[in-house]
Formats: sequence, structure tokens, C-alpha cells
Amino acid sequence: MNRKIKKQVLAVLAVNDLEKIRLELGKYEEHGLVNPLFSALLRPEEMLRWHAVTLFGEVVARLAEKDMEAARVVMRRFLWSLNDESGGIGWGAPEAMGEAMVHHDSLCDEYLHMLISYMLPDGSLEHQDGNYLELPALQRGLLWGVGRLAEKRAALLRETESVIPSLLSYLPSADAAVRGLAARALGLLEAVSAVEELKSLSGDERKVRIYNEGEVMDTTVMALAAGALAKIEES
Repeated sequence: MNRKIKKQVLAVLAVNDLEKIRLELGKYEEHGLVNPLFSALLRPEEMLRWHAVTLFGEVVARLAEKDMEAARVVMRRFLWSLNDESGGIGWGAPEAMGEAMVHHDSLCDEYLHMLISYMLPDGSLEHQDGNYLELPALQRGLLWGVGRLAEKRAALLRETESVIPSLLSYLPSADAAVRGLAARALGLLEAVSAVEELKSLSGDERKVRIYNEGEVMDTTVMALAAGALAKIEES
């Protein structure tokens, strides 16, 4: 990795202005941003990591327009990082995958089933067995990625029969962020079948930090559940 470029990219991602970050990183060639962005996903600074997720998705989508195979290589790196055999943990991978699929139809067509597989236990799946993520911290990233897709591709996700039942299975989680992010995604999918389960979270005051539209906000599980119920009622 070019250390100079890595240092420059990390400095840009630390800026608290998403549009300025886009402008600055737009000066770099997409291939040259891939390794610095992978490095940024592992940084301890919360906003820097989230900026990396956002920009990674946009960069991979642009890369796919120029060189689809190169974009596939990046997506496969995300998948490998979530594989036990990789020796890593895959921090940021589900989020960045989801963001990339938001911005590119063909990437979504090819990799959506893989993102969904991380919510499924081993068993039959149209394309391959489930790859259930056990670690709650990774589940948070996965559910954020699914929710991000639900913002833009809700109809497509609803067509996949396993998505809503899988999201429902996270509502009893011991992890507050997992509960809240699952509730939010169900609301975005206008999942009528989730109403009673979402109501059961109405007294859940556990705090959740969530990234949305370039900002991290503090909320609660019950607020996310209430927002989800409101969306469902409006549908």
C-alpha cells in the first residue's frame, strides 16, 4: 500500500464534512482508494470508519462502471474478511457491501444473496448455505447494511422470503443495537407481520447509536421501534 496515499485518505476521511470528503477523494483513481479504505474500516475513530463505509460503497460502484471484475474482487475481499478462515473479523464489511449495492444494480443482483446469507443459519438457500454471523458486533453491521438497502431497494428485499423472518429473529437479541437496527429495517420494509413484535419493544429504553446520512445519532430501541411502527401504519 502506498503509505503516502493511505495517510492522505485517512486525513480526508477524518474531516467532518461528507461532501468535502467526496470532493477530495474524487481526485483519486478508484483502484488506488481500495486499500486505504479497507484500512480505514479498522480505525478506532467512529466517524472516520463510517465515512469510509459511505465512500467505499460509492467508490466500488464507480469502479464497477469502469471495471466490473475489479469491483467483484473488492466484494470478494469483503466476503473473505467475514470467513473464519481469513483470520480476521470483517469489521465494516457488511456495511460497505450494503452501501455498494445501494449504488449499483449489477452488484446488488450478484451479491445480495450473500449479504442475506449472513442472517441465515446453515441450511438450504437458493445460492448457498447460510453463513450466520454469531458476533453481535458483526450483526450490528449486517443489520445496518440490510437497513441501508431497505432505504433504496425495499421492494427487492421484500421479494426475498427469508429477509423479514430473519429480521424478526433478531428482535429478542440481548444486544440493544441489534434489536434496534432490526426494528428499523423492518419498518423500512413496511413489514406488517412485525407489528406485534415491534410493540413488545415499546418500553425498551436501552440506548443505541446509529449512523444515518452522514451523522451518528443517539437514540433508543423503543424510539426505533416506534419509528418502524409509524412507517408500517403509513404504508
